[in-house]
Amino acid sequence: LRALCYTTMFVFLSTGPTVSELVVKGEVGQNVTVPCFYSVKSTYDITSMCWGRGSCPSSKCYQPIIWTDGWKVTAQYDSRYTLKGNLLVGDVSLTIMNAKEADSGTYCCRVEIPGWFNDQTSNHEVVIEKARISTASPHTYTSEQTSAPGSASESSFTITRTWPSVSASKAPQAASGPCSGPLDCLDVTANLQNVSVSLPSQQHSQYELYIGIGLSVVLLAILILALFLT
Repeated sequence: LRALCYTTMFVFLSTGPTVSELVVKGEVGQNVTVPCFYSVKSTYDITSMCWGRGSCPSSKCYQPIIWTDGWKVTAQYDSRYTLKGNLLVGDVSLTIMNAKEADSGTYCCRVEIPGWFNDQTSNHEVVIEKARISTASPHTYTSEQTSAPGSASESSFTITRTWPSVSASKAPQAASGPCSGPLDCLDVTANLQNVSVSLPSQQHSQYELYIGIGLSVVLLAILILALFLT
């Protein structure tokens, strides 16, 4: 029976309104808010509380950061740690200004509610990471256009266009040779074909002309010889 009484007392002492551990993530240089609230139905419910580094102990806060009397902040151990919420409605959320990687760790929020073992405690795991930096290197094209001086709508504006870089394997090959484009290459090819076809025909016509002239001379000579003999 005595053992049962001790066990019951241990369970009674170990239980309480402790909130499960929460994880809050942020980036270096940002303001990170760690939430913590308690119920305030009237001014009689407003009570003192504290924030501290490390898990919540059995009482108070280890490595305290901020203390309040329920109405205002009474102790502040680092100016980067502030309470920006309305304390009178139970908003005791902690804001870490200009967060650093060293701010990562466990934080305890303890609301001191009157009575034995009535404190509301909650542990928060804060993770501060370095800001993500984009590795993309896009090309930027900027064109500036200005209207003519003295015009009624004289203005200047800049248009910037950005597109992703193209790998060398996908880049278009530079045109080589006398062709500046596909159509020009087709025209040159057609001209070469025409020249290659027309040259033999012209040479053949010249040969026929020479043969004709030669035959005419031979016939004329035979005709003159025949007249001479007669």
